[in-house]
Formats: sequence, C-alpha cells, structure tokens
Amino acid sequence: MSSNYQNIHQDLINACCQGNTKAQFEIYKLYYKAMYNSCLRILNHTQEAEDVMQEAFLSAFDKINSYKGEVSFGAWLKRIVVNKALDYLKKNKIDSLPLDEKINQLSEEEDQNKTIEIENSVEDIKKAIEQLPSGYRIVLNLYLIEAYDHEEIGEILNISASTSRSQYNRAKKKLIQILQNSMNKPLKRRIK
Repeated sequence: MSSNYQNIHQDLINACCQGNTKAQFEIYKLYYKAMYNSCLRILNHTQEAEDVMQEAFLSAFDKINSYKGEVSFGAWLKRIVVNKALDYLKKNKIDSLPLDEKINQLSEEEDQNKTIEIENSVEDIKKAIEQLPSGYRIVLNLYLIEAYDHEEIGEILNISASTSRSQYNRAKKKLIQILQNSMNKPLKRRIK
C-alpha cells in the first residue's frame, strides 16, 4: 500500500515539472545547504562536494517528473545527492576501503554490549570523522547523519546489510582510536 507524502512545496515542484526556472531556483535555495552538507560528509572535500551537489540538482530537475510523492521531496532529492556523491567516489577511486564481505568478516557480538561515552567537542568529533577512510566515513554518515538503516545503506552501496553493520562498527572503533590519539588519553568506556 503506497501513501503519498503531502509536500509543503508542492506548488514549486509542480512548476519545476513545467520547466519553470524560477521555481527550480526556489527549490535550490530551499535545499542546497542540506544537500551540500550531505555531499561534503561523503566526499570530505569542499569543491568536489559543491560540484557533485550541482550535478545532483541538475539531475533531479531533469527527472523531477519521476517524483511520485511517496516520500518527502527532500528525502527524494537527498537520495539523488547521496547516489551522485557515491558514484563520484567510485569513478574517482578516492581513498576507498573495499566494501566487500571478505574484509568485513568481523564478529559483531563483541560490540553489541558496549557503548561509548565521548567527552569531546562536536568540532573534535567532526574533525575525527573527516580523518576516517572514506568507506568507513560513508557508512557512518549514512547511518548516523542521514538516518538510513543498514538495509538501505546496503542497497545504496551495493553491499549486504551485515557488511554495512560491520563497516559501521569498524568506523566507530576507528573514530574512537582517532579521538584517543588526538587527546593522548583513553576514552571512557561503559558496558551496558
């Protein structure tokens, strides 16, 4: 059963479907900052993020008639932006870790009962995330920031959900290691 999402910008979307460039510019102004941030979190480079975001908007406007209203327009647009950023990474082979099953055969049971308390500033954590290898950074951002579940991440990256979970757990471990090294002290750990 498919339900349509009531979009507050439906009038602009309809105008975009008619090729109205003023409406396209209004949509761009409404969404560019969030879409740029999504791109930047994946690509970790400002100019590349800007370029890919622009391409994603052009692509979205080209296929705006395919927007069916089953999800919010922002979610539909973000999916295009994320896919464009990931395609860019694949095409340019930027600092990627392999995202296949062989690399990710780690047991997840050891992490299931651990939570981590981190007493760092948001800026420290952002800088540490930027230092993650792109494979880890992408999964971490898609899961934590973009709020995709592991099944969706698997579809986007063409990996299994268990590989996504594994990459996410490895990303958390690597993030802790980076934060520990930057502070030269161990982080507090708490077992649930």
